[in-house]
Amino acid sequence: MFQLDGKVALVTGASGGLGAEIARGLCWAGAHVILQGRNLGRLTALGETLTTLGGSAAVAAVDLRADDAASTLLAHHGAVDILVNNAGQRDRRAMQMIDRASVRDLLETNLVAPFDLARRFSAGMQPGGRIINISSIAGQIARSGDAAYTMSKGGLEALTRALAAELGPAQITVNAVAPGYFATEANAAMIADPAIAEHLQRRTSLGRWGRPEEIVGAVLFFASPAASYVTGQVLAVDGGYLAHF
Repeated sequence: MFQLDGKVALVTGASGGLGAEIARGLCWAGAHVILQGRNLGRLTALGETLTTLGGSAAVAAVDLRADDAASTLLAHHGAVDILVNNAGQRDRRAMQMIDRASVRDLLETNLVAPFDLARRFSAGMQPGGRIINISSIAGQIARSGDAAYTMSKGGLEALTRALAAELGPAQITVNAVAPGYFATEANAAMIADPAIAEHLQRRTSLGRWGRPEEIVGAVLFFASPAASYVTGQVLAVDGGYLAHF
């Protein structure tokens, strides 16, 4: 039920972190994976690794903030069965320190691009197509000094429900995965902070950082036939962070 043989998947933000792990997982499940990102060198290295080990992958060095990003991806790679909107950016600054231009730039990546990719790629999806948005626990809870990112992820989860309603008649499912604290390269400074480790020990059920490969199971579930009757849902992969108060 979890095999994806013959499927084509597009993973955005695949040059590192959770995106690279998601791409690996989909590839090992049998899908041909299109690796989108802005770092051509890292994308190429990942693509070569996957193909050397027997997988199937292609590289798409496209900036999702460009108006023609979706059309460029379609023109070069064609229709897909699975779209994983993983690319994102963060701006950890107090509300008074962020200007309108910075907010617009963040929203272009975190919310506008997923909308546009879903709009364009869903038109060519066959029944059984899958759209999976990578949100965050910040889509459901908030903290000071992270307003722009939090509103973008809250919007992405609302978009997930709206697309599920709109695309359901075409038998396309739309779901979201909400990661908690993962030990990725981008979080290196936080990983080195003993105070963060103490916070996670106290605040999560499992008492630790998530390992990047631990995101794969949730995405693979939503992408697979096993989730054929699941749509409009947000699944937290957070070690129990949201379960505590």
